[in-house]
Amino acid sequence: MNILMVASENDALPGGKVGGIGDVIRDIPPALGDQGHQVQVITPGYGLFSQLPGATLQGSVQVPFASKTETINLFRVPAKNTHENVRIWVIEHPLFSVGGIGSIYCNDPSNRPYATDATKFALFCSAVCQAIANDHFGTLDVLHLHDWHAAIVALLLAYEPQYHTLQNIRSVFTVHNLALQGIRPLEGDESSLQSWFPQLRYDHEPIHDPRVVHCVNLMRTGINLCDKVHTVSPTYAQEILLPSNMDQGYFGGEGLEKDLKLAADNGRLHGILNGCEYPSRRYTQVPLAELLVQSEKELLHWIAATVTVRSAHLIALHNLNRWLGSPSDKAFFVLTSVGRVTDQKVRILKQEMTNGQSALEHLLDILGDDGIFLMLGSGDSELETFLTKVAAGKPNFIFLNGYSASLADLFYESGDLFLMPSSFEPCGISQMLAMRAGQPCLVHGVGGLCDTVKDNENGFVFTGNSLSDQAGSMLECFKTSVELHDTRIEQWQQISTQAAKERFSWSDVAKKYVSSLYTG
Repeated sequence: MNILMVASENDALPGGKVGGIGDVIRDIPPALGDQGHQVQVITPGYGLFSQLPGATLQGSVQVPFASKTETINLFRVPAKNTHENVRIWVIEHPLFSVGGIGSIYCNDPSNRPYATDATKFALFCSAVCQAIANDHFGTLDVLHLHDWHAAIVALLLAYEPQYHTLQNIRSVFTVHNLALQGIRPLEGDESSLQSWFPQLRYDHEPIHDPRVVHCVNLMRTGINLCDKVHTVSPTYAQEILLPSNMDQGYFGGEGLEKDLKLAADNGRLHGILNGCEYPSRRYTQVPLAELLVQSEKELLHWIAATVTVRSAHLIALHNLNRWLGSPSDKAFFVLTSVGRVTDQKVRILKQEMTNGQSALEHLLDILGDDGIFLMLGSGDSELETFLTKVAAGKPNFIFLNGYSASLADLFYESGDLFLMPSSFEPCGISQMLAMRAGQPCLVHGVGGLCDTVKDNENGFVFTGNSLSDQAGSMLECFKTSVELHDTRIEQWQQISTQAAKERFSWSDVAKKYVSSLYTG
């Protein structure tokens, strides 16, 4: 088959990843290519990818957009890891770098969410449709759209007359993060459906936001207008059929549960777990002293890059220096975590317990002087502040407020236990990366975490029917796992060994794509 994937991210290109979309778009095309399919991937160039070595201009398209005619250039770009059946495309226009060269997403004010990005991706989708119509990709069998950023492709194919002939292409819509839905006004704003496509005549019912009917919901648009809908784990596909309930700490359909339930009832909704790469190299756990030294080096690099020192860096450096003087002959329990600092990832840790302390502070008390918690991540500024304040009062917590791929790899490979207490998790990749190195994970039993980590088999799982229950359960599970590590060494080793044996291969994922999404 000839498959075109449309996405906002692609980690096959340097600087092409922000989140999980980038991982999938990097890994699934070669897996499909190995099975003989031709896979083409297209993203915006963001003013960066079209300048990469080896990028070649392949042509241009002209599209009507926002009452003007825009010219968009198409480039072929070599990937980090080339594959004969995979072609990487980027399309370039000044609007795609509005947030700065190489900036994939923009941070709009809370009173105009998605405004800049929605306009940018609307133009991108319009150019993709015209490039398909102009036969730049050959005859397509499958059009695979990823998250709300690509959903306007489905909208234009459904309602723009000049693209009606393209409706015979099978369309697939993948939900990577249902919490981000790309909601904008239908009209009355420069970033609205009417402003982008003033002549477009559309059916209001399948595309409007169910809570704010005068707005278009691009996530809902993709779900309702594509032939198949795909989530990145089977459990998440079931969770989103029910409404979210914040009081119970349950994250479900986020307002789109009725549309998703209808898709499930019609056989259009499929949950397929993402895969993971498994290099042939042997993973070797480095000593805590080496972890601390490398953490300090990275931290000093971050500090040197700015004129002023952030409080998070100062506190992390202070705590690191205390640990660098620890006895080298003592065995400490090393807890690790790598991920974006978002409400999704930190909410349970921030939960206030009965004595007024956060669950994270309780966890650190359980860890005590015999262990250390190394966390790597950045994101929401308020949550970063929360983690920084906890680190200021708990010297066994090293919060490294940034990101380093090499440091992340060390954390995945060298901890005793990896913590991932996500409130919801469509799939998750961090737990797979830790498991493949033989590090058991302690996770909240939701979404892809539930599909990969089995309690007391290859890791540890907690649950709960409210946020407070979830926090309490996490602490009990953590206490039990530490005791197991310290007192039942053989059982702990069996769990670690089983974690390392688990395989979530992209080859298997590719076969399920073909059977369930592309031909089923």
